Amino acid sequence: MYNKNMKRDEALKLLAENIKNQNLQKHCLAVEMVMRELARYFNEGEEDKSSSSTELSRSESEGRKEHKVLFDPLAIAREDEERWGICGLLHDIDYEKTKDDPNLHSKMGAEMLRELGLDEELCDAVLTHNEAHGKEPETKMAKALFCLDPLTGLIVAATLVLPSKKIEDLKVENILNRFGEKAFARGAKREIIKKSEEYLGISLEEFVKIVLKAMQKISNELGL
Repeated sequence: MYNKNMKRDEALKLLAENIKNQNLQKHCLAVEMVMRELARYFNEGEEDKSSSSTELSRSESEGRKEHKVLFDPLAIAREDEERWGICGLLHDIDYEKTKDDPNLHSKMGAEMLRELGLDEELCDAVLTHNEAHGKEPETKMAKALFCLDPLTGLIVAATLVLPSKKIEDLKVENILNRFGEKAFARGAKREIIKKSEEYLGISLEEFVKIVLKAMQKISNELGL
């Protein structure tokens, strides 16, 4: 029985039950790792904001130091790294069932996850990562998944043309060069990847750096 508090081992079991192609499984692992990395990235950014918004003032009446908080704690929402990871791991859960009908892809997956009790934010992120539906991603989770999904494919393709075929040898510069080659890995839609600037406030170069770093951490699992 699955629910909104699904653990990673449960998600891996669900993935194995629905996705048999090993390359697709590896893609899902890559997207999972990048989603986790981005959740950490956003959380660290919010921590920096909160610490810089705290002013140390002296209270003359009490003769002691006190901290005056100048921000609304409710305005800072920490991203749940586990949920972001599960979202990435299961984003293509319906791929083998819908591969002959791209217009069904992610619709079926979102409904599958919804029926299993996963939360609406996660299900909506899965739904909107397929641009064929014409539905704009609305949450930070959904926007992250939307932008990074094609970038992981570009990074794999850029790795495989290296003499070593090792992701540890791949540099941000290599990826940016390939990004500019329209004929290279055509399926990795550049206009979607570049949305990181508008959707996430992350420059293309920084976004590539984050995604590459995350994928390099699990090079063995990815067979790269």
